[in-house]
Amino acid sequence: MMLFQLCKKSELRQFARYLLVGGWNTLFGVGLFTLAYESWGTPRNYLLIAVPSNIIAVTNAFLCYKWFVFRTHGNYWKEYIKCWTIYGSSTLLGIALLAILVELFKINPVWANILLTAVGIIWSYLGHRFFSFRNKVAPKN
Repeated sequence: MMLFQLCKKSELRQFARYLLVGGWNTLFGVGLFTLAYESWGTPRNYLLIAVPSNIIAVTNAFLCYKWFVFRTHGNYWKEYIKCWTIYGSSTLLGIALLAILVELFKINPVWANILLTAVGIIWSYLGHRFFSFRNKVAPKN
């Protein structure tokens, strides 16, 4: 059913904006983690670097999605909390999986972070589209 909803022209444009902004958000988040890890990281403290990196990256993503993708007005605090509901669950799971990938499978923390970022793209769109930035009126082109 959701696939049919994406077939509307305005929804396809919104999804295209999501992918473009998501590309930026991915580069920003991965770049921030990589910069922080390369600057201050050790094989022991990568999780301490992941937490503030994720907070900053999610705030950047929230603003980009609000202003450029879903184009909602007002409700900053309400939408930010909803955004964190989606990203918070994803972040907690991502950090747990990061530890598993690094400790159990011996994957470099930067590469493990890139892999986990890619996995969250669809979850993020659906969560933000139908929960965080849900608009009762049709999206504008």
